[in-house]
Amino acid sequence: MIFNIIAVIVSYFLGNINPAILVSKALGGDIREKGSGNAGTTNMLRVYGKKAAAATFLIDILKGTAAVILGRLIGGDAVSYACGFACICGHIWPAVWGFRGGKGIATGFGVLLGIAPAYAICELLVAILFFVTTKMISPGSLAATFAMPALAREFAPGFGPYAFVLMCIVFFKHRSNIKRLLKGEESKVSFKK
Repeated sequence: MIFNIIAVIVSYFLGNINPAILVSKALGGDIREKGSGNAGTTNMLRVYGKKAAAATFLIDILKGTAAVILGRLIGGDAVSYACGFACICGHIWPAVWGFRGGKGIATGFGVLLGIAPAYAICELLVAILFFVTTKMISPGSLAATFAMPALAREFAPGFGPYAFVLMCIVFFKHRSNIKRLLKGEESKVSFKK
């Protein structure tokens, strides 16, 4: 039991490793003070360009997958789900960064990849479908998040309660995006930088 708890705590702090904050600080700024203020891939793309966004995206995915693998090695699927959830929470509310992190999308994808690759691929397909039709990231993120609890029933039933709570958290974190979408003011994404 103690090792399970330690794995969850380690996963939370793994989530605290925020490449958006680290890369932006290395470039002389703080992503949380630029653009939308979000410490995530989309804001990195808009502010610092494709390379910084790609690095952010990949590292966020890897830490989510690593947390799930750690949990599975320590205590099986049940602990892996708790570790994945803790990692996402650590990304969104990082203690080492004043509890101001990202919105959890890339880290969440990494978690799902670790739980069941087919689950992650289905989520990715939903996100891509909405991105392609709208040319905006947030509708894809929100649609994939909305689908997450339903898809959990197919791929990882034990993760279902976590998926539902994560859906609520992600929608809350995207409330400003939702307001802009409803007003028709959400920015489209450009990959020119």
